[in-house]
Amino acid sequence: QVQLVESGGGLVQAGGSLRLSCAASGRTFRAAAMGWFRQAPGKEREFVGAVSRDGMVTNYADAVKGRFTISRDYAKDRLYLQMNSLKPEDTAVYYCAAALRTSGVVTTQSDYDYWGQGTQVTVSS
Repeated sequence: QVQLVESGGGLVQAGGSLRLSCAASGRTFRAAAMGWFRQAPGKEREFVGAVSRDGMVTNYADAVKGRFTISRDYAKDRLYLQMNSLKPEDTAVYYCAAALRTSGVVTTQSDYDYWGQGTQVTVSS
């Protein structure tokens, strides 16, 4: 069974930073393109950013471009989302996801095969 476990969420003031982490089972992590999504209260889940299987290519939603950075650590089988200059509108549950059917950057939710349980990020104004 594939498992993805997010951590690192919390409460932060606007302008602050957080780093989310996603721990993945080893076989999954190395074979998968990975992504981050978020869902704010009353809204649909949306794409945040993604990284290719080899870690060489990334893609970000316009809303977070220049503030968020995705990285992956193959030695630790972990995916990270560094979030800087946080805004109240970044408040959401953040999910990591794994796509096994492609090696490139994946931006579409339906192309992901496995999802974590989510971690709450709250940004106060």
